[in-house]
Amino acid sequence: MESTVQPVVLFVDDEPAVTAALKRVLRRQPWRVLEASSGEEALAILANEDVAVIVSDERMPGMSGSELLARVRRVCPGTARMILTGQASLSAAIRSINEGEIRRFFLKPCDEATLVESIREVLKEREATERSRAEEAHSLEERRELRTLESHHPGITRVVRTSDGVIDLDADDACGSIGSRSGGSAAAGAGEADQPDDRDTAAA
Repeated sequence: MESTVQPVVLFVDDEPAVTAALKRVLRRQPWRVLEASSGEEALAILANEDVAVIVSDERMPGMSGSELLARVRRVCPGTARMILTGQASLSAAIRSINEGEIRRFFLKPCDEATLVESIREVLKEREATERSRAEEAHSLEERRELRTLESHHPGITRVVRTSDGVIDLDADDACGSIGSRSGGSAAAGAGEADQPDDRDTAAA
């Protein structure tokens, strides 16, 4: 069953016109888009929202984009990090990649289609990871329940297969029937042994 919760994308830029423009770019996407005008405001949002992707400007007053994403990496490691910059600064790019482990580095003005596709790709990876974790947790819970059941009822989880690998549903019944027949034969034999021989009686 697929989740109906909209993924959250957070844009961080000290220029409201930039975040408003980026929000318009994503208006047709099935995502919830939030805005922050500073690193501090972004961190406050992250404390209360499960943000899937954060896209931050590099040059901002106070906390830079690189510093912000480095902190996001520590407090919200599951949030994918991307950065926007108006300057093709190699040192800024290297710092962002090393400290914030960013997924993408965009130059302003960035191509809208590229931005949308990059976010979509990250969200698909996140969804696949979450689905895999959920399936693993479900499998682990099933194994735990089987162990508990086996501890209370030894042999109940035993599966008998035929030579071609098919589960033999009649195996337990067959074993029980054989056991019953064997037990009955033994009892009959014992009963016959206890009966006096008519010839011995006559001879006596």
